[in-house]
Amino acid sequence: MAKVFNRRSVLASAAALGAGSFAAAAFAQDSETAEASAAGPMTDPMVIGDADAPVTIIEYASLTCPHCARFHGVVYPQLKENYIDTGKVRFEVREVYFDRPGLWGAMLARCGDGTRYFGLTNLLYARQADWSRAGTAQEVVAQLGRIGAQAGLTEDQIGECLADADLAEALVARYQDHMEEHQISGTPSFVVNGTMHSNMSYDDFVAVIEAEL
Repeated sequence: MAKVFNRRSVLASAAALGAGSFAAAAFAQDSETAEASAAGPMTDPMVIGDADAPVTIIEYASLTCPHCARFHGVVYPQLKENYIDTGKVRFEVREVYFDRPGLWGAMLARCGDGTRYFGLTNLLYARQADWSRAGTAQEVVAQLGRIGAQAGLTEDQIGECLADADLAEALVARYQDHMEEHQISGTPSFVVNGTMHSNMSYDDFVAVIEAEL
């Protein structure tokens, strides 16, 4: 399992972000609007689906994890259509920070009131190769800025969110709490109604969910 960030490294990474440039040309604002529940503090897990759904799935995922990107590109859309949107599943995302770019991506996704969260994470996963391995910290930040602009965030909003050292520290503290609650050894991992599962195909998810209904 990757090393957990300590608070000093989090503050250093947030400070590095403040030097980034977000002057890239804005993209067309046609991204998906998130369907997040963001009533609580912005360090809370992000939730989509009926609060009273009979099945709760907790996903532990890193925005820089290729297996997570594949899950969100292939399996998650089917789960959303057939189980989340139909009121059978409440889906909760808990971020795992294996590296600084993963933390920065999470900070961007939570920018503003959090209502863009799921739309932004869709973009971040779809373009993971572009930003997560962009090179220097400044190059990663520039790519994140372009994705944020595509999602409808302003340059000022993006800069403020990515330079928010308090948010970075709070997110990592929440991450550490989650790691104590569930001993996660890899991503993506899923807790379905209290039972831990490793990465699964859509058919495997169907079998697990149907057994709970």
